Amino acid sequence: MPAGRPGTPANTGVGIGHRPIQYRRAGARQAARCPASGQAPRKFRKGDARIAPRPGKSYPEGMIAVTGSSGLVGRALCAALEARGDAVVRLVRRDATNSGERRWGLPGGPDLTGVRAVIHLAGESIASGLWSPARKRRIRESRVAGTRAIAEACARHEVPRLVCASAVGWYGDRAEEQLDETSPPGTGFLAEVCQAWENAAEPARKAGARVAYARFGQILSWSGGSLAVQARLYRWGLGARLGSGRQWMPWISLEDAVTGLLHLIDKKSEGPFNFVSPMPCRQLEFHQLMARHFHRLTFPVAPSLLLRLLPGGFGRELLLASAHIRPACLTETEFVWKAPDLATVLKRA
Repeated sequence: MPAGRPGTPANTGVGIGHRPIQYRRAGARQAARCPASGQAPRKFRKGDARIAPRPGKSYPEGMIAVTGSSGLVGRALCAALEARGDAVVRLVRRDATNSGERRWGLPGGPDLTGVRAVIHLAGESIASGLWSPARKRRIRESRVAGTRAIAEACARHEVPRLVCASAVGWYGDRAEEQLDETSPPGTGFLAEVCQAWENAAEPARKAGARVAYARFGQILSWSGGSLAVQARLYRWGLGARLGSGRQWMPWISLEDAVTGLLHLIDKKSEGPFNFVSPMPCRQLEFHQLMARHFHRLTFPVAPSLLLRLLPGGFGRELLLASAHIRPACLTETEFVWKAPDLATVLKRA
């Protein structure tokens, strides 16, 4: 990988009907702009030193709006924001039931009056079921249409900051290639979805908002998501090496995912950020750690040929794809990981 400051070159976002995003390189003027078990889940509580404001730090007036607030990351994020004193408004698709909620998905988009930043996490889960054609449409539309509606609302209400979820699927299956935020996009369903997803935030960027893209790896927490599903399999002795097991598995702890989002808001960041641990692992290492954690014998291997037969490319893109990704931009903006190694995460996730 060539040395140099991480940054995404212009015109790397492949269309799918949208104009490519133009990312600007980092400069001295703004250091934060990046080019680059059976155990109880850890909870964010008021006064927790991990998320409390630093001494002497005050937060600007105005609310932070969050979509996807009922999801794994959204619940923990809202708790962390409120614990440190931020006013949070949850953007929900149902009718609002209290003053801390506002409905979105209506014609004209959500009301963002008084909002200083939006963190957009909503989207159909990619891993909770096999990929039928209808499900793939929902995965794409929930991200692209939802992000465009949020970005247009940010533009209308002149919201200065938008943090939009994305995913490391942007890079596709890249085998042993080392990747960071400067790397070009990959190919395949997930790569195309992620490119369209990020492009859909253009209305906010054009209106002058600082737009950051959090490209999440697999988020690990015993309280939900893919780790909770895999935990059940390993408890039952059904865990297995997937194919060769040599594929790189980009991941991040829930704790670091949440503090990373706070970091992007506080640093007024823009551009893409890889939300992955700086200590990547191969799937075989993950499998061995999980088997030891649950003290279970497991199946030796789930054959690649069998996994590739799963419908819609599910096995090929989610289970067998390899992406060796570095979090160059988070590192450059001095983010500190709380749980960078996988063994620690499995002990306390």
